[in-house]
Amino acid sequence: MATRPLSPHLFIYRFAYTMALSVLHRAAGILLSFGLLLLVAWLLALASGEAAYASFSAFAGSWPVKLALALLLVSFCYHFANGIRHLCWDMGWGLERQQARASARIVVVGAVLVAAVLLYLFFGKGIGS
Repeated sequence: MATRPLSPHLFIYRFAYTMALSVLHRAAGILLSFGLLLLVAWLLALASGEAAYASFSAFAGSWPVKLALALLLVSFCYHFANGIRHLCWDMGWGLERQQARASARIVVVGAVLVAAVLLYLFFGKGIGS
């Protein structure tokens, strides 16, 4: 039993930022799954009548919920951009090391820029408040 090879694990590999992006992609997906609960609560309040919607609106207007919504928006932008990157990989595009690193930079910069614009539109100009 002692001669069996060990399977590779996280500490065998040298850390690369592409590994961090992979972990962030999974974390963003999990966070978005929890965000669906907030969406379902909003839809239930919307379907339950004016009083339920008013109480949900008061809840959604609090700063912790606004912070959660902002985090969900950033997570969505990153997960969407990185998902497009993964679709390109599925088609065989950008699999070389330099191409993967370049696409990782594009994903991060693009997600940050789109998230910044959307955060400004939703929270900075008063659309969502």
